Amino acid sequence: MSNLATTTAPATPEPAPAPAPAKPAPKMTADTGRVFNAFSHGFLFIWGALVTIPLLWAVIQSFKTDTEIINDPLGLPDQWLWGAFGRAWTKGHIGEFFFNTVLVLIGGVGLTMLLGSMAAYVLARYPFRGNRAVYWMFVAGLTMPIYLGILPLYLTVDNVANALGLGEVIGLSTHLGLILVYVAYSLPFTVFFLHAFFRTLPTSIAEAASVDGAGHVRLFFQVMMPMAKPGLIGIGIFNVIGQWNQFILPTVIMKDEDKRLLTQGLLELATNARYETDFARLFAGMTLAMLPILAVYLIFHRQVQSGLTGATLK
Repeated sequence: MSNLATTTAPATPEPAPAPAPAKPAPKMTADTGRVFNAFSHGFLFIWGALVTIPLLWAVIQSFKTDTEIINDPLGLPDQWLWGAFGRAWTKGHIGEFFFNTVLVLIGGVGLTMLLGSMAAYVLARYPFRGNRAVYWMFVAGLTMPIYLGILPLYLTVDNVANALGLGEVIGLSTHLGLILVYVAYSLPFTVFFLHAFFRTLPTSIAEAASVDGAGHVRLFFQVMMPMAKPGLIGIGIFNVIGQWNQFILPTVIMKDEDKRLLTQGLLELATNARYETDFARLFAGMTLAMLPILAVYLIFHRQVQSGLTGATLK
């Protein structure tokens, strides 16, 4: 009897275990959404109250007498007196400080927007050797605390103006010198903000204008700047607020009493209020200093919001 060769069937591999089904992501229920909305709205309400209540309190004090301010600081005035505003404008020299501040603000914001938009446009749209190095130099300016640069800034303004023989024009205690300092102070953030905005603008329109014969200057002023209007308005408002409220720079640069700005004038009113016991005049001066900025923001707040979100939506 012949031996029959038997073949062994290969072992069938066991099937791999099926992966466990992924757990569905937790869905936000209606209760969770209501709690989140209540928390966010409550936080915004508290934040708004912390900002608004002190401002309203300061405005109300300007209509009181000194006796009412000292004895009943949280109450309303018995009579709404307007005389403190007149005393602040004339005797407190708020009118002179206001004029000096507006003069410096026009020059500072105007030059900042012109030079900042031109620099940001070139850095965003024209590749050249050293482009990124120049851009990061502007960004580095955002990291420099102004308090650390006070002494070098003071010596630079004084020495450069005297070396050029222009100490009476752009030196210390001159409006033009302070304007140039404001421009140098505001340029880093302006270039940083507008650089991102100019990069989002469509290239096809710029190319079409170039084909039609528009040069670089005409392309920038007649094509690109109108397209960047939301961003220009947004950063312009920030520059107006920042330069209007600036205190440390005019205190260091502006030593002439006849050329001091509004923030310096308010400090003088606060000092004199201790001796002349005219606290209503101090609060009236603060109110006069706040009103222009509040008016500017209320008029242009929609443009500020569109400018901040324009680069993201394009």
